[in-house]
Amino acid sequence: MVTLYTHPDCTYSDALKGELKEAGTVFDEIDLSLRPEAWERLEELTGGERITPVLVDGEKVEVGFHGIG
Repeated sequence: MVTLYTHPDCTYSDALKGELKEAGTVFDEIDLSLRPEAWERLEELTGGERITPVLVDGEKVEVGFHGIG
């Protein structure tokens, strides 16, 4: 399962969500504005950074927006 950490003030989160949907990728979105307790896990994934989006696919963690194609 792919997990995407997002924040509504982040245009890169919106861009990555759009690309994932366009590609037909099923993902679980964690909106950090609605689930602030998830910031702790996000910081573990990013080495202490509070940055979105963060895409987690199994063991692979992608921080920031780089496009999926």
